[in-house]
Amino acid sequence: MNDTGKQETTQGLADRVMFHTYGRFPLTLVRGEGCRVWDEEGKEYLDFVGGIAVCALGHSSPVVTRALEDQSRRLVHVSNLYYTQPQTELAALLVENAFADRVFFCNSGAEANEAAIKLARRYAGERFGPDRYTIISMENSFHGRTMATLSATGQAKIQAGYDPLLEGFRFVPFNNLLALEKALDPSVCAVMLEPIQGEGGVIVPDPQYLKRVRDLCDQKEMLLIFDEVQVGMGRTGKLFAHEHFQVTPDIMTLAKALGNGLPIGAMLATEALSPAFGPGSHATTFGGTPLVTAVSKAVLKSLLEDGWIKHAAKMGHYFREGLEALARRCAGIKAVRGLGLIVGVELNTPAAPVVQGCLEKGVLINAPKENVLRFVPPLVVEKGEIDRLIGVLETVLEG
Repeated sequence: MNDTGKQETTQGLADRVMFHTYGRFPLTLVRGEGCRVWDEEGKEYLDFVGGIAVCALGHSSPVVTRALEDQSRRLVHVSNLYYTQPQTELAALLVENAFADRVFFCNSGAEANEAAIKLARRYAGERFGPDRYTIISMENSFHGRTMATLSATGQAKIQAGYDPLLEGFRFVPFNNLLALEKALDPSVCAVMLEPIQGEGGVIVPDPQYLKRVRDLCDQKEMLLIFDEVQVGMGRTGKLFAHEHFQVTPDIMTLAKALGNGLPIGAMLATEALSPAFGPGSHATTFGGTPLVTAVSKAVLKSLLEDGWIKHAAKMGHYFREGLEALARRCAGIKAVRGLGLIVGVELNTPAAPVVQGCLEKGVLINAPKENVLRFVPPLVVEKGEIDRLIGVLETVLEG
């Protein structure tokens, strides 16, 4: 009840009792299925946000429901002081399908990136000495909101108000090898980047850029860290985005779609780095619980076995073709870019009114940058849903 004795709405209660760290839309969602969600009044929305690249198999996926129900009856949580089958089996499945030999589980993308930063510094310190600790990250990047990961994030708006940031991070422009070469000195232990910058506006690098970064890291004995939190797990039409560029990192981070909505992150690395993370070097209470890893294993198996990665590649191609056709007849679109089902549309005008206009017409999209729309729908999206999105977007843009 509010002060007048009337029943308080969910939105009113939330605004009263929660920190206002999100600029929320006036929308309370109560149910989802596939690529659709419904609000408390029963209105249906087509969801091209997907929990921000999380719900790869869609909302209320039967794969997730079955695994969640089954494991919840068996074992939900024990300490990482003990072995559990779902955690071990998920780690083995990841190793089997990735470049890596070892996995560390945590609860989020930020925690996975924290683990990557710690592993890189600890490994370099043990091998080269205490003066080798600098990590070069990219301008316009996003790695999380903990103190270490926002210190590694190349966006001033994310870092604002949190000085002093952690030292030991240096920034260079993304997709610029010369700038990276100029930034190197003997203190650099690693280069950390997203193969595709998602929060930065869906920026896809030149075809040879990542390979040249890999070569440079090899020459200088630096580690290469790929943050695949947003672009991994099949979103680009391959299991991991770096596969498009035929290059592998030393460390990779995952989260988001790995759990299809359950909180899980993972840091993967090669065997050579394993000795740096011995007992007591890093830990987490909730990372990799039997419950979340059972669900994540089911999600990963479905992606690999049920054709959703190939489907994402096919739907992504169809989607970009449709958007490029729209761009040819709509002066408001400056550029279309992306891989698979992470797609960005750069506008000649602010994006916020377009996001609002689509919301009013029952389509959810978002804008990571002032003039960029980002589309990261569930990988189970179909052509008809893509057609509807493009039709609504055209109507709004022609306003």
